[in-house]
Amino acid sequence: MTPPEPIRDLRELLRGMQPVLNQGTFVYVAPQAHDRLDPDRIVASMRELEGLSVIVDAAYANELQLAPIQRCAWITLTVHSALDAVGLTAAFATPLADAGISCNVVAGARHDHLFVPEHQAQAALDVLLGLQRAASMR
Repeated sequence: MTPPEPIRDLRELLRGMQPVLNQGTFVYVAPQAHDRLDPDRIVASMRELEGLSVIVDAAYANELQLAPIQRCAWITLTVHSALDAVGLTAAFATPLADAGISCNVVAGARHDHLFVPEHQAQAALDVLLGLQRAASMR
């Protein structure tokens, strides 16, 4: 079976966002070189000049005694967004900012993943669903 083509059209992306709140609490951590993380337990990572930044499940970070930098909820936009699509991040970032919700975005090869403050997870999901509904009415 051939996977569906990624979507590039902004209106279609917004209509099909289908945000899903993933179960659990996630944390940003900055492990040291001697910390041995199981690659299968890493949600996302970024190598920066200062070292590695990693997002993992909070319980796993606690097991490893890694100090959390920020606790987050993880929302996945399940629409198959093209990596070269233009405007999706801007389209949801402004309404989230207007609601006072910070958002860190990680783009995967198929989906966009939003990490928002844990205590604002439901509010963020509500904003995203409202944006999707509004796009569906146009």
